[in-house]
Amino acid sequence: MSADLQSFLKARDFLLAHRTDYATAYRDFRWPQLSNFNWALDYFDVMAKDNHKPALWLVDDNSEIKLSFAELSARSNQVANFLRAQGVKRGDVVLMMLNNVVPLWETMLACIKLGAVIIPATTLLVTEDLKDRFERGGAAHVVAGADQTVKFDALDNQFTKIVVGGTHDGWTSFDEAYKASAEFTPEGETKVDDTLLLYFTSGTTAKPKLVAHSYQSYPVGHLSTMYWIGLQPGDIHLNISSPGWAKHAWSNFFAPWNAGATVFVYNYGRFSAKSMLDVIVRCSITSLCAPPTVWRMLIQEDLASYPVKIRELVGAGEPLNPEVIDRVKSAWGITIRDGYGQTETTCQIGNPPGQLVKEGSMGRPMPGYTVALLDSDDNKTEEGEISLALDPRPLGLMQGYKDDPEKTKSLMRAGHYHCGDVACIDADGYITYVGRADDVFKASDYRISPFELESALIEHPAIAEAAVVPSPDPVRLAVPKAFLVLRAGFEPSRELAMDIFKHIRATLAPYKRVRRIEISDLPKTISGKIRRVELKRIEEQRRNQGIRVEGEYFEEDFAEVTA
Repeated sequence: MSADLQSFLKARDFLLAHRTDYATAYRDFRWPQLSNFNWALDYFDVMAKDNHKPALWLVDDNSEIKLSFAELSARSNQVANFLRAQGVKRGDVVLMMLNNVVPLWETMLACIKLGAVIIPATTLLVTEDLKDRFERGGAAHVVAGADQTVKFDALDNQFTKIVVGGTHDGWTSFDEAYKASAEFTPEGETKVDDTLLLYFTSGTTAKPKLVAHSYQSYPVGHLSTMYWIGLQPGDIHLNISSPGWAKHAWSNFFAPWNAGATVFVYNYGRFSAKSMLDVIVRCSITSLCAPPTVWRMLIQEDLASYPVKIRELVGAGEPLNPEVIDRVKSAWGITIRDGYGQTETTCQIGNPPGQLVKEGSMGRPMPGYTVALLDSDDNKTEEGEISLALDPRPLGLMQGYKDDPEKTKSLMRAGHYHCGDVACIDADGYITYVGRADDVFKASDYRISPFELESALIEHPAIAEAAVVPSPDPVRLAVPKAFLVLRAGFEPSRELAMDIFKHIRATLAPYKRVRRIEISDLPKTISGKIRRVELKRIEEQRRNQGIRVEGEYFEEDFAEVTA
């Protein structure tokens, strides 16, 4: 066993041993010191040798497939040999555009073994998006699903074309990989500072940033994510996430396999909360991670009627609203534990198992991360921008923005990496999310956190989603306005609007009250994040032109509310 692998396993085993002892884990954990470490070759293959426990379990409405660690090790060797034969070499950039199919995991492992660079790409991308991946990401090889290949036809770039699950003119079938040898010999050592992943983030305000991660920042850095989720060897972990986004690598790849757990995926055409819960029960899922949008759909079912075997529940992507947490706990007796991270990092703040969960709080810093809240002058404060101390530098932090060194430099200043999110901290070290730094606004000289208002709004039985932005006002500078999406069974009406305003008046302090609402769809990024910048622009334009639209209501329209 190499010294690097020993160092990795020592750090991993320490976190497993202190899974519910946060004080010890945070105080004594140290990131492993690595030099030449290839996670797929030096860790995964060693763990997988003669290991017939399930590593990957894919289920859909008609079939399922289950592969052991040993099988995936051998199959990824075949894929690595096949890719090498197609011209993929160390340092080459491979764009991977696949749904949740077995070749996705085989290709990820194979590329790591080859020392290649991976651009995970969502299948929601269009040709213009792909041009950006080629121009800025430097993609030279593509592995894509048969239903995606047409998007590449208009590209002038010369690149290796490998198709999964079908055929396309000029493309080589991925099935050829299974004819290759299952014995793989790497070409030289992998330096831990070599680039492994390039993520194009789904920006809500600007062109996607190009985040670079190394051969240690995500594979090894996700020890913190493993700790937050509370994963153990033998767990069956379901993470509801789409391929192409960082969260998929977080909880559908590195964190579960760092723990020796099974990655479980339920593939569906259209999301059904009932079908998802049926699968969770039937397949004895032990840990579940889902974004708030999914949790909001799940709680509309009779959760108590599903005899789940779940031990750990977590949520990420956006902060969880208290109402969601309360309803799940009352049904299953389990508390959903929030966590926080970014494409640029692994899990940096969270509520690990066995700890007190404070309502509304994201938790405390994860082992390996030192967090400070900084004001605009980079001084520590009780409410400020979430920032990560760089001495020592957390292993799970990105290398930087590949094509924007100035952006990287501006965020890594004053000895900290600045995350761009605002939070507050209490006397016990618990951190509560306030909002994106550019989303928090002032109304009548009071600072308003959209998230706090949105949490209050979705407690109303008719509201499924809410997004709060400032609405220009001649007296107060701005007042909070909420764009609302209704739950199934509810229709927009003056009566419903009045009831929502009554709810607002009963639940929010006067200075925080939402004064205007609009029932409409919400513009979102390709990854599903609400584009508040677009809503702000729309609202400013409407108020400047004095326009009122259908579905829009002002508090002053209702004498019954304001009286």
